[in-house]
Amino acid sequence: MKGLILSGGAGTRLRPLTHTRAKQLVPIANKPVLFYGIEDMAAAGITEIAIVVGDTHQEIRDAVGTGERFGVSVTYIHQEAPLGLAHCVLIARDFLGDDCFVMYLGDNMLEQGLAGFVAQFEQQRKQDSRLATDSRALDDSQPSTDCRAGRCRAQILLAPVGNPSSFGVAEIGPDGDVVNLVEKPRDPPSNLALVGVYIFDASIHEAVRAIEPSARGELEITDAIHWLIRTGHRVDHRILEGWWIDTGKKDPLLECNRLVLDTITRQVDGMVDDTSRVEGRVVVAEGVRIVSSTVRGPVVIGAGSRIENTFIGPYTSIGANCVITDSELDHSVVLDGSHVIGINRITDSLIGQHVRVVRSPDHRSAARLLLGDHSQVEWE
Repeated sequence: MKGLILSGGAGTRLRPLTHTRAKQLVPIANKPVLFYGIEDMAAAGITEIAIVVGDTHQEIRDAVGTGERFGVSVTYIHQEAPLGLAHCVLIARDFLGDDCFVMYLGDNMLEQGLAGFVAQFEQQRKQDSRLATDSRALDDSQPSTDCRAGRCRAQILLAPVGNPSSFGVAEIGPDGDVVNLVEKPRDPPSNLALVGVYIFDASIHEAVRAIEPSARGELEITDAIHWLIRTGHRVDHRILEGWWIDTGKKDPLLECNRLVLDTITRQVDGMVDDTSRVEGRVVVAEGVRIVSSTVRGPVVIGAGSRIENTFIGPYTSIGANCVITDSELDHSVVLDGSHVIGINRITDSLIGQHVRVVRSPDHRSAARLLLGDHSQVEWE
């Protein structure tokens, strides 16, 4: 089993932040979103991974490297333009060969991980292989470990949603197989939305070559899956366990940060002076200085940051080498190297790298911010 992570795209829904960085590298609990997907694949036993990259390819290469620190080997495949998810499969053909593979959207976050999803697929493949053997339908010339010997089809991950008209939606037949896929239907056949995690066998390569670009000029993976169904291939599904968040917008990203912070374990490695209080599940990295401040978890604070005369409230992630003084901050994400000085309250905010948020004359109000890298904001 191989892995294919899609990390192209312009990240337009997170601008201006993503004018200067890859959306897949925006941190959740001080770790880039993309890293969670790589770690999930490694935990599922997938060690050969290709990452499809676009205009932000160098930043992603610099962050991920060879994959050695994750226990995987990473290959990079450059997509010249955002031509669709099925186009990513098309250009990854040489890497994928005839192996089964997991395809994963690089800005997705899943609570359940991938291990169970992959294990269910492998179990179904083994069951299909046994049935094929019993019916003497298996070609004896194929080795038992070959993907085709298990007739491993395709498997998609689905989640019930309250607004299915906003998603690709699957229609499930009485035997549990997927019988139809509809993109953003006016009259949805179900409330089961495509999550953005798929497993395919080699038959998908014929499918992506057979389909035509959609009205928006892209090769749609939903069209390729629908082609599999129309040509007699079985497409299985699994229902998502736990939460799923597309981190491509500010508010879902903050919600994802909250959910991940709820799972952290307290670890205080930095300096906390005698006049400060660090309460609850808080991670304070080495080199952090907390002076005359209160930090109420869940919170993570990155290496080298300084917190002084400040209240940091729950569900806040502060990156490395930040300075937060004379301020109040909660339910927010602050990226590396930013300064927040003299701000009475910041909440529900996403602040980019090397941002300066400083107060002019004293003015009391809560702020809601989405700031790109190297911004500077003054309160009048």
